Amino acid sequence: MKLRFQTKEESNQQQQDEFLKLSKLERLYAFFRLMEQMSKFPIKNKEDKNKDNFIIVINTKK
Repeated sequence: MKLRFQTKEESNQQQQDEFLKLSKLERLYAFFRLMEQMSKFPIKNKEDKNKDNFIIVINTKK
């Protein structure tokens, strides 16, 4: 493991350079992986979108 001491700007520039070295397809896959990982992050106040909704099912048999 290598430790590096650098400023935030240097770190951001290094990350950007490494990302831009990837092919377009690899960047797309990296984006999808990031979105998947973000969906697993815990959130404090999760909204239940179906909290006030209900479904009425009417079965009509003739």
